[in-house]
Amino acid sequence: MPISIPGKVVVFDYGEVISYSPSDADRQALLSIARVPEDDFWPPYWANRDALDRGTLPILDYWLEIARHAGVDFSESQIQQLWIADYRSWLSVNTDTYEILLALRDGGTRIALLSNAGYDFGGYFRHGPMGSLFERVFVSAEMGRLKPERAIYRDVLDELQLDASDMIFVDNKAVNVDGAAELGIEGHVFTTAELLRTFLEARSLTASVSV
Repeated sequence: MPISIPGKVVVFDYGEVISYSPSDADRQALLSIARVPEDDFWPPYWANRDALDRGTLPILDYWLEIARHAGVDFSESQIQQLWIADYRSWLSVNTDTYEILLALRDGGTRIALLSNAGYDFGGYFRHGPMGSLFERVFVSAEMGRLKPERAIYRDVLDELQLDASDMIFVDNKAVNVDGAAELGIEGHVFTTAELLRTFLEARSLTASVSV
């Protein structure tokens, strides 16, 4: 059923909201290519992720930093393999969440995307089939900011020409929802698509009564 929330823009996070987390098989594929113990791989993988997503650490340098930490050398072809495996690991889709996106679209509700992600994800978000659902796509690396920094939400509000009260923000991390809430943006911490649908349908009823 369509979900109509007049006067609101619902802004979605991508990772672990629209997509699933990388699987065990995905993680093992990366380790197999890197050929280093997981205790040497994952700490720098995550420690440098914010810089990658902020756009201050180039993709090549990101993988070189992981190699440096692990005390190995990655060849350029190996880095290409690592990048492909890592990129692919984030391309899953939670079909239940996707159905909610379609319900919002069919209800005439404005939708946008705000993701902490590197430059390389901008094309996927915008030019894959999913991109047609979003009025705007906001990628942290392109903005030089990260959630939950307040400035990133201000940029989204400015670009969409919204007051904070006109935006609903959906993210799987409470800290990111809290960051938006500091500006007066209503938020929902994503755990399941079922609970998200219930939340949005309740906002639809509220909006219908107030119109």
